[in-house]
Amino acid sequence: MIPGKMNSREVRRMMQQMGIKQVEYPDVKRVVMEAGEKNYIIENPQVVAIEAQGQKSFQITGTLKEVIGKKTEELDKPKPEFPEDDIKLVMDQASVSREKAIEALKKCEGQPADAIMSLMTN
Repeated sequence: MIPGKMNSREVRRMMQQMGIKQVEYPDVKRVVMEAGEKNYIIENPQVVAIEAQGQKSFQITGTLKEVIGKKTEELDKPKPEFPEDDIKLVMDQASVSREKAIEALKKCEGQPADAIMSLMTN
């Protein structure tokens, strides 16, 4: 029989006596579960592994997101730093390449008008 109020040290001691190990994974940034046509992604997870009788179980808490039709490799691609519309606007207005437009947006903290002005005055 387990008493109604136990402190965490008592719980750990009892788990150790029963051969149950608990390990936290504090450095996990994202958990991806692949399924048929969709992936389940848990952002900002808290992951705990519990090992008992040679079996590991994982307890994961976080924010669940479903992504349909994307492969895991596509999920790892970095998102563009600036909206595509802003990049195109700077390219068109200043008559520069994509790379120069992105460079100008970086220098101007993502402000398209400032990026255009800086490109046109140089």
